Amino acid sequence: MASSFTRNAVVLGLLSAVGPFAIDMYLPALPAIAADLHATTSATQMTLIAFFVSFGLCQIVYGPLSDVYGRKLPLYGGLTLFILGAIGCAFSPTIGWLIAFRFLQGIGAAMGVIPRAIIRDLHTGAEATRLMSLVMLVFSVSPILAPLTGSALIVPFGWRAVFVAVGVAALIALLLLAFLLPETRPAHERIPGSIRGVFGNFGELLQDWHFLGLTFIGGLGISSFFAFLSTSSFVYIGHYGLTPTQYSMAFSINAIGFIGASQFAGFLGGRFGMGRMVMAAVSAYASFAVLLLALTLAGFDSLRVLIPLLFVSFAFLGLVIPSTMVLSLENHGRIAGIASALGGTLQMVAGAIITGVAGLFFDGTSLPMVATVAAASVAALVLSLVTLRKKELKPVAAGSGTG
Repeated sequence: MASSFTRNAVVLGLLSAVGPFAIDMYLPALPAIAADLHATTSATQMTLIAFFVSFGLCQIVYGPLSDVYGRKLPLYGGLTLFILGAIGCAFSPTIGWLIAFRFLQGIGAAMGVIPRAIIRDLHTGAEATRLMSLVMLVFSVSPILAPLTGSALIVPFGWRAVFVAVGVAALIALLLLAFLLPETRPAHERIPGSIRGVFGNFGELLQDWHFLGLTFIGGLGISSFFAFLSTSSFVYIGHYGLTPTQYSMAFSINAIGFIGASQFAGFLGGRFGMGRMVMAAVSAYASFAVLLLALTLAGFDSLRVLIPLLFVSFAFLGLVIPSTMVLSLENHGRIAGIASALGGTLQMVAGAIITGVAGLFFDGTSLPMVATVAAASVAALVLSLVTLRKKELKPVAAGSGTG
């Protein structure tokens, strides 16, 4: 049991990591891409936004497909598209072609929403949060290793080598899927494939305010991290003068906090209740983000202030995201793929919009990035107060179950 739990966590984590790896690994290359392809900063950021948009929108297709045809077949298709997109990115002659192939990559990477449904197939409650946290542990290694690997490739081989590497990573994920992951949606549990039925299920979810609230609590947190992703290389390298390698190390610090905290989500959720833990974590996340904004506005424009406070903020975010994902699917096991897809789509579209707005105000300093993170965190806190029910905020009675 333990070995299969760990195996599933590793494979699902690697499948989920394909998309983040394609983002994080090329972040150090953004300035080099802009210079090599003679593109503006905003045009270069469009390669990231295009990926976010297709990644978010296409999840809404993969979810229903996984409920109708099983989990593995859509995963195969998505990985294949991702590999083709990676090849196109590696040979793109202009920024326009790079944006187009990044969009294709995002379509393929959208299959990463399916592992959420697989987790719901296997577990619920605190146990599901434990598996979700282990999955996040695996794919969260990406923000640590991917920028460092990207920097190591960019210096001797150029930015195009990054896309060769992500294509190889996707091929490895394809092999692991084929040989190590069982099908968790047997034929007798699949839903009918009618368009009317699928839209009916989407309508059911869109009328569930609790589902939507939990989705956007996590989505606002993810959006704040996306805003950080899209501007951090320009701030750290352009504003603070770090080298790509130094930037990768500074960037990785945030991932360490996120990873470390996420591993306690299952334990804390079982001990204190999932709702109470989310409320406390969102409150702390917002408090530190607002503190960082206040210090930045007061003139403390320093990495010694920025890095530690982002570390703590994103650490608390590491408790929020896996927990809200699990809670949002708790009552929707029958249509877990569709629920995962809709939740993922809403979160990614919100992330793309917030990232795009943040890009409009980017001035080369840390202030727009910090302000975006703080605004998203406060919005998540307000939504938590509205969404979480009184029964979810009650202490867990001693000896009570957590499933």
